[in-house]
Amino acid sequence: MRYDVTVLAFCLGTTALAQDSLPNFTPRTLPAHQYTGGWEHFVGGGLAVFDCDGDQLPDLYAAGGSSPAQLMRNQTGADGILEFAAETPEALALTGVIGAYPLDIDSDGLPDLMVLRDGPDQILRGLGNCQFEPFDGLGFDGGGSWSTAFSATWEAGQSLPTLAIGTYVDRSDPAGPFGTCDATLLYRPDGNSYGPAQRLEPGFCALSMLFSDWSRSGRADLRVSNDRHYYLRGGQEQMWAMEATPRLYSAEDGWRPYHLWGMGIASRDLTGDGYADVMLTSMGDQKLQYFDGDGARPSYKDATYERGTTAHRPYTGGDGRPSTGWHAAFGDVNNDGLDDLFIAKGNVEQMPVAAMEDPNNLLLQQSDGRFVEVGDQVGVAGLARSRGAALVDLNRDGALDLAVVNRRAKMELYQNASANSYLSIDLQRDGANRDAIGAHVELRAEAKSWVQERTIGGGHAGGALSPLHFGLGDLDRVELRVIWPDQTASNWVEVTTRQALVLSGGETLTVTPR
Repeated sequence: MRYDVTVLAFCLGTTALAQDSLPNFTPRTLPAHQYTGGWEHFVGGGLAVFDCDGDQLPDLYAAGGSSPAQLMRNQTGADGILEFAAETPEALALTGVIGAYPLDIDSDGLPDLMVLRDGPDQILRGLGNCQFEPFDGLGFDGGGSWSTAFSATWEAGQSLPTLAIGTYVDRSDPAGPFGTCDATLLYRPDGNSYGPAQRLEPGFCALSMLFSDWSRSGRADLRVSNDRHYYLRGGQEQMWAMEATPRLYSAEDGWRPYHLWGMGIASRDLTGDGYADVMLTSMGDQKLQYFDGDGARPSYKDATYERGTTAHRPYTGGDGRPSTGWHAAFGDVNNDGLDDLFIAKGNVEQMPVAAMEDPNNLLLQQSDGRFVEVGDQVGVAGLARSRGAALVDLNRDGALDLAVVNRRAKMELYQNASANSYLSIDLQRDGANRDAIGAHVELRAEAKSWVQERTIGGGHAGGALSPLHFGLGDLDRVELRVIWPDQTASNWVEVTTRQALVLSGGETLTVTPR
């Protein structure tokens, strides 16, 4: 469904924030963990968030680089204070892990893991109770590429997902590293298994990718964000049309060339037109792009300065050199009905042209549509070299908490609280694609509307398989519906806010409190 675009008047001055509009973050302790390693681990450091033991509390799996990856099980009690314990089964205690993404590949109700490594990638099958084993029988060949990005989608009629793995520099090329970017690897299922990867070329050193149904047509295409540091000539951001033979969108399709040190992707409809806008992290400044097409053309325009999302230099810490952005995540951290933005920041290693004291950003969206920095005010402006992160409700209290993976520094965890209304929405389907990846959930109330797409991918080297979170201000009731991946639209259903729901069915929506 396409909504009328709301025209926003953007204020160019500094916005004074009322104290009660700020989120309420409290630092909590996590088990000791760092992302370490040499050149191959300057990038990566992803965080996977998913419920691996069925207690409805999300658990954390953090990449370790040259250190073992670690599973942290959520042991939060009745008091709601976040608490995690390190309980890593042997199958997950891998070294060389750059990142990981949870997804239910075989639709059995138990989340599996795609693990990206400096070496052979692995698909690990979830067995329940946070136990895993190699997922034999899929025919998946993890190869030996330097894997740095991932996304997945279910194409029409398939029982298994299509997998895309972004690779970085081809280390076997003696002419490298500059100009030796490796290809994107596409695994399309053949029945109940995967054949050899299809190489999508040219590849330009992908550090993030996302399958998204940008056109609201029922087909997810593959957006790829690339690191121009290594691609040198001819490279740009990419969007692959997932036709029978994938092809790159070009200027004739409405695609506008874009060049940046691409590291992370976040996607959310910010304008109210029903189409996802895109945030791209980079070195020097962060790029926000509005969807500027007609539903048939993948056109985007820069809105970075218009919305105040440049985040181009540190705002605390005393280092005035340019910032380096990694993981990006949209989420309504104060539940006021406006999506906010977190960006993990940190020097690649010791790059002299970039800030070393580079605080993470928490950009709070205002009613005029501009974003204002509040990271230092609310205590989440970590100065470590951050990489992966997650904005997820970890204790089911209706507020988005924050976890951050740091390079050669301990992880950070912040518990959030909010007095405003919210909805937590999970999706379930029978058969393949049990979690309804590719579905859109739409809400409406009092002439306002919200839409979110359920995806796997984006961020930087990690993602969450968790309910969609909607902040709803002071609303007590809203109407909602689902556009399922096959484009079946459910009926509208009125629900009360401040609760967690599971949505299932088809045209007739079944709403179950969780």
